[in-house]
Amino acid sequence: MTTIDGVMRRWTLACSLLLAGMALSDAAYAQTSYPAKPIRLLIGFLPGGFTDIAGRMVAQGLTDAFGQQVIAENRPGANGGVAAELIARAVPDGYTIYMASPGHTTNPMLQARMHYDPVKDFTPLSRFADIPNVLVVHPSVPVQSLKQLVALLKSKPGFLTLATTGVGAPGHLCGELMQMMTGTKLVHVPYKGSSAVIVDIMGGHVDLSFPTTASAMPFIQQGRLRALSVTGARRSPALPEVPTIAEGGLTGFEVEGWYGVIGPARMSADVVARLSGEIAKIAKSPDVRGRLLKQGAEPAGSTHEEFRALISTDHAKWAKVIKAANIQKQ
Repeated sequence: MTTIDGVMRRWTLACSLLLAGMALSDAAYAQTSYPAKPIRLLIGFLPGGFTDIAGRMVAQGLTDAFGQQVIAENRPGANGGVAAELIARAVPDGYTIYMASPGHTTNPMLQARMHYDPVKDFTPLSRFADIPNVLVVHPSVPVQSLKQLVALLKSKPGFLTLATTGVGAPGHLCGELMQMMTGTKLVHVPYKGSSAVIVDIMGGHVDLSFPTTASAMPFIQQGRLRALSVTGARRSPALPEVPTIAEGGLTGFEVEGWYGVIGPARMSADVVARLSGEIAKIAKSPDVRGRLLKQGAEPAGSTHEEFRALISTDHAKWAKVIKAANIQKQ
């Protein structure tokens, strides 16, 4: 004779198995159904620049891969910080992501109104492409290499001027890092845009700068600027004849001008894996690779773990430089 306790035990077991099955089904459904609606990819700059170009490559590639529209949306302001703050507050469901640029790791340290943490408040997905900076001088500066430049700076502290696109801009931070590592001194001359920097270096009004390879490449090839070193760990495909900073004798300097996709913190592992994998495939596809190389960029396509490590390393590196150089928040 079946006891009431026995029936209840069997009933409880059956319910537990049913609920477990439903949970597995829900998890499997969530994994296979993403994305079930359009995705917004925010771009923190105006149309036309490299961040915008790269973001639209990613948006089109994901649209093709997912069969679901990925909408590239420009939200400019604060060197990408406006879009980053929107992402930091977004629902972490994978439907709002962001095309990040090098300023992402330094914005909160340089801008008083930015209150997000570039490491803790985001989920890195994949590093899409790199554009290194290149150390250039006006042809009248009597140096042909990084070693000769350092020697000149040591012999004449404060003699040469460093032109940048603004306080805390990547070129400014590169210049400060070089001064810290070599014990030299430059006079900082901030501008409001990269074109003005290039024009004034070519005109001989300022002496040196760290523009991106993409913006400086045509003028280097014309002989109107002299390239001494690229800042990345490898030579740039856009300027293969130009040595790296390390080859020039300054090891440990390496600065990668990365561009990649991030999302809000606490995204699910399944969605992160799906987005990371697809973005890496897009970066490494022959068509996108060719288009990136024409822009002076190098395809990356990293895992999300590799991208997280890079962001953390960059954040720590630039925090030391900003503090040592006493660069104040604007």
